[in-house]
Amino acid sequence: MKKTLFLNLLIIFTLGFVSCVNQVEKNPHDRAINQKVEKILSHMSLQEKVGQMTQITLSVLTKGPDAFTTTWPAELDSNKVKVAFEKYKIGSVLNTDGNNEAHTTTWWNKNISFLQKQAIEKTGIPVLYGIDAIHGTTYTAGATLFPQQIGQGATFNPSLVKKLNEICAYETRASGIPWNFSPVLDMGRDPRDPRMWETYGEDVYENSVMATAAVIGLQGKNSNAIDKYHVAACMKHFIAYNSNSGKDRNPLTMSARDLFERDVPDFQAAVDAGDKSVMISSGILNGIPVHSSKAVLTDLLRNEMGFQGLIVTDWADIENLHNRDKVAITQKEAVRMAIDAGIDMSMVPYNYKFCDYLIQLVKEGKISESRIDASVRRILKLKFELGLFESPVTYAKDYPAFGSKSFEAEALKTARESITLLKNQNNILPLKKNAKVLVCGPNANSMRTLNGGWSYSWQGEKADQFASNYNTILEAIRTKIGKKNIKYVPGVTYKMDGKYYEENKPDIATAVKAAKSVDYVVLCLGENSYTEKPGDLVDLYLSDNQTQLALALAKTHKPVILVLNEGRPRLISKFEPKMKAVIQTYLPGNFGGDALADILFGDVNPSGKLPYTYPKYPNSLNTYDFKPSEKQSKQTNGYNYAGTIQEQYSFGTGLSYTTFNYDHFKINKDTINPNEKTKVSIEVTNTGKREGKEVVMLYSSDEYASITPDNKRLRRFLKIDLKPGESKTVSFEIDAKDLSFINRNNQRVAEAGDFVLSINKFHSKIYLTGDVAFGKPSKVRM
Repeated sequence: MKKTLFLNLLIIFTLGFVSCVNQVEKNPHDRAINQKVEKILSHMSLQEKVGQMTQITLSVLTKGPDAFTTTWPAELDSNKVKVAFEKYKIGSVLNTDGNNEAHTTTWWNKNISFLQKQAIEKTGIPVLYGIDAIHGTTYTAGATLFPQQIGQGATFNPSLVKKLNEICAYETRASGIPWNFSPVLDMGRDPRDPRMWETYGEDVYENSVMATAAVIGLQGKNSNAIDKYHVAACMKHFIAYNSNSGKDRNPLTMSARDLFERDVPDFQAAVDAGDKSVMISSGILNGIPVHSSKAVLTDLLRNEMGFQGLIVTDWADIENLHNRDKVAITQKEAVRMAIDAGIDMSMVPYNYKFCDYLIQLVKEGKISESRIDASVRRILKLKFELGLFESPVTYAKDYPAFGSKSFEAEALKTARESITLLKNQNNILPLKKNAKVLVCGPNANSMRTLNGGWSYSWQGEKADQFASNYNTILEAIRTKIGKKNIKYVPGVTYKMDGKYYEENKPDIATAVKAAKSVDYVVLCLGENSYTEKPGDLVDLYLSDNQTQLALALAKTHKPVILVLNEGRPRLISKFEPKMKAVIQTYLPGNFGGDALADILFGDVNPSGKLPYTYPKYPNSLNTYDFKPSEKQSKQTNGYNYAGTIQEQYSFGTGLSYTTFNYDHFKINKDTINPNEKTKVSIEVTNTGKREGKEVVMLYSSDEYASITPDNKRLRRFLKIDLKPGESKTVSFEIDAKDLSFINRNNQRVAEAGDFVLSINKFHSKIYLTGDVAFGKPSKVRM
């Protein structure tokens, strides 16, 4: 803007009288922001508007020969910064520098302060800085890292998810960053998916509950005015990010009905919770890249779901419409398609061609300036809601709890509640603290494998460097029971030079020899860190080396406790029967080793539950809510064959060191009309000798429907804590909407008929007396 800074501030802080007809003004605060936005917008040039829609990665602005080669330590280049803000008027920056690693809060505060100063001087508008922080503040050294989202799902405890997101928001703001590209609301329904661990699991209802908790935790309860201790959430990746092949960013074919049934609900829950922004899926849905789909971005997301916030692309995905997906004949046409579809901001991220192309398109009349104004309104509004005009930078000195012991205690608590005991033959666990133990396996002595991707760097390969003050599994066990009774022989090791799946030549014989002089073997198997495309698989089984190590150790006849440390359920059926106990840690974060040791030796009672179905074989990948035809035991002509459902462990599996008895199952109404609710209750008693947590799950099954019904669906859950001998009555209310599904007309309906409600081993029928529709049929065509 060609105005003095004084005039800019006058415009910003003076309430205008221009009404924003394109915005829904829900309250006086909303109205005041809209008036400020309109005042600024009325003075902006086309170049300035388009600049606000442009997001570049930080490495474009740092010293070095190019955006991929940054000096160390990374420094901003004042000339590059000048080009970004003075010439192109850009509105947003993301990510860390080209070295792809975490920095101190001091570094972040210094550099974001410089960027904000330049942005305000050159454009009059503060920059919106964004970062990927999905299990803690990824790119800030010393921040608190929690279990990844799949482990959060295993807690079945939304209060923990809300709390950890509050902490993540606090520490992200301490870094000077107000915008977090989280939560991930993709569905974890395919174990081949390299991003499965970024999800809350396979269930639609649980994902929706966790989505609500995460958004409120990140943004606070008042999303119209996000205070300095919270950030703007960015749900991602909208929508249907998974692929038919199980590989990252590959095509997906899915009916609209299935999309509305499985993929929309958790995003809708986030919208209803006030989510401020959304990142778009990099995938291709039914042959159409989502970034070019007006049906998805405008008709569905905005018009039907009611989302009013900011829509940002994923990494370089407008360019990919031309480069990769081949739907745009030129890069300029790719920009036109994406903006026409509904994109507000382009994560470019390496150049400014988006600005040039978009200005040309407006001048040529191919995109109207009013369309540009609509996006800029949303961008400016979010900046006001975040308080960036008043306080462009937040500083670590105002966040004394950053990296505190209290925050770390929450991370440890979450890890403890996530870890899931899947098998405990003859109650071999917990182990006695005077036991002699061999710790082995490639995941036994690595912080990298405990954290996974998005941990201090994109692929997580620098976690051992940044998290050296925390305990690996081996170190945690040594701390728990002393070094004297511990032997460590890895047997199998990863190549830790960025080759995510390669392993060094194994030394199984040494591990077998060491096992002969101990009482127990703690075998730590799983995966090295990865995310996105580098995590694509060709074989879902654990590696041959790890399989052979497990089999060889089992032959020693020493009890083997298998500890899984993996982002997705890698197949273990070749050796699982020979394991005496199996513990799933998922990706438990910096306190995963300590939490595991607490559980192994009985200081903590495990309470995690599987948030997905653990498959047994490569061609038996199903979810718990499968269709009846997937579980046939024989053909109609009399030829028998094995059932097609072959699970290693079922959804919701999770053992305890105590026992729980369920009794007094009651339903207060076994017949309800479409406007009524029924109350379901059950008494749960801790019949063991120690305190424990139990997740009470209520399922429904539709007996008959116009669409083949699911096997069952989770409708409610509650985690309770019971002392020995203590009983609690858990009650849930459900209504017709809880029994609904998407019908052939893409409308949510509940149909009259019988439904089975079940908790644990108890079940009973209820009858819905009439059909009912919830909303109109979707008009979206894909």
